[in-house]
Amino acid sequence: MSRQKRKRSRCSSGWRLQSWKVCLPAIAIIILLCAEVAVAQNPPSELTSLQNQLKSLQNQVKFLEIALDTIWVIFTGCLVFFMNAGFGMLEAGLCRQKNAANILTKNLIVFALSTAAYWAVGFAFMFGNGNPFIGLSGFYLKSNDVFDSLKDIGIPLNAKFFFQLVLAGTAATIVSGAVAERIKFAAFCLFSLLLVAIIYPITGHWIWGGGWLGGGWLEWLKFWDFAGSTVVHSVGGGSALVGVYLLGPRKGKYIDGVSYGLSGHNLSLAILGCFILWLGWFGFNPGSTMELDPKAISHIVLTTNTAACAGGIAAAIATWLNPWDLNSKPDPTMIINGVLSGLVAITASCRFVTIDSAIAIGLLAGIIVVFSVEFWDRMEIDDPVGAISVHLVGGVWGTLALGLFSEGSEGAGALYSDGPVAGLFRGGGIDSIRQLSIQLLGIVAVGLSTVVLSLLAWLFVKSILSSSLRVTEKAEREG
Repeated sequence: MSRQKRKRSRCSSGWRLQSWKVCLPAIAIIILLCAEVAVAQNPPSELTSLQNQLKSLQNQVKFLEIALDTIWVIFTGCLVFFMNAGFGMLEAGLCRQKNAANILTKNLIVFALSTAAYWAVGFAFMFGNGNPFIGLSGFYLKSNDVFDSLKDIGIPLNAKFFFQLVLAGTAATIVSGAVAERIKFAAFCLFSLLLVAIIYPITGHWIWGGGWLGGGWLEWLKFWDFAGSTVVHSVGGGSALVGVYLLGPRKGKYIDGVSYGLSGHNLSLAILGCFILWLGWFGFNPGSTMELDPKAISHIVLTTNTAACAGGIAAAIATWLNPWDLNSKPDPTMIINGVLSGLVAITASCRFVTIDSAIAIGLLAGIIVVFSVEFWDRMEIDDPVGAISVHLVGGVWGTLALGLFSEGSEGAGALYSDGPVAGLFRGGGIDSIRQLSIQLLGIVAVGLSTVVLSLLAWLFVKSILSSSLRVTEKAEREG
């Protein structure tokens, strides 16, 4: 075929295509007119049948949506559950070999105890209808209609309970590492029951259960904590601090005011535990959406991972370039704590901040945890795994960071429709100062309550055992 014929053929084809496009509106109008005529001619019974079919289809779509949300919540809950293995590996690796069996046993039993306590009373205290300070209904999950604070989530109550259960179990597991190598097994078990049954749910109700810090009392008094920097981690870390103070340091840790290292026996286990916890956080934070929202969960995964990486890098640099120790080198233990501190810090704001803000939050978390570990060591607060620095201090920083870096819920670039105002570093102005003040108020209120309730719980456990909370010198020496 000649060039001229090919050109004429292409022109002809193009004209036919354009003619077809021009006809589309006319065809659509004809179809609509025919449809109207058909509907007008159909008897009422057929029209009713069509309406019923449409309603049935809508119900099926709604069911599918709830089913997918439920699967998502249960799957992420399983990831958080697996964090128990991470805590066990981390604690066993950072402690001495003679205590490894005891540490792993504590991490095994604590979730079983948490399940019993949270099912019986904890979930009701936290989410049941009551007053601004505590829930008073829904014990043993016997009633589905007394959890008004959870009714905006369409998934079944059992799925909601499971996800909240694994978060509660995390708070109890945090305590395990801080009191390791000298606490009585029975004392730890009893305190874990009290923590998950009473301490954790009360402060959790204030924020997540429609209590006075969650806008349930005064509409303007809204404390934001998306996935639990304060609700889970600061409460667990605060309870651990009280326990460590009452127990005292391990034998041989401090002699004449000098701190001696009691090195862990297996760094490989500790690093494996860190990776498992890191993986679990991809359920912890994204799962807190409680729905399969592609935009939200993909954003949360990135902010979570970015903060963890930034925290690890910052901790490595802070220990490597220590100006007080010219022979310093990167400390694997401190890098682990930096990663975990970054994860804890981003937990409160993972949905509300950008990637660059997540980097800033993680970097500062990694630096803070290094100095925090040193501070508690100088105060002779013996924390074998750095749980207080990671969870308590990291949680406080992360909660404050929300008031500094949140993007705000207005504007074309908003990451969310329901959330805190723009942070102080994001041009929030006077509103951001008010939000930051509320965040600080919540930290202080939850912190004081946790310390007081934990102190009472530890003393109650001590009175039940009619002796010391810690094992005998012989048992501590032999493991």
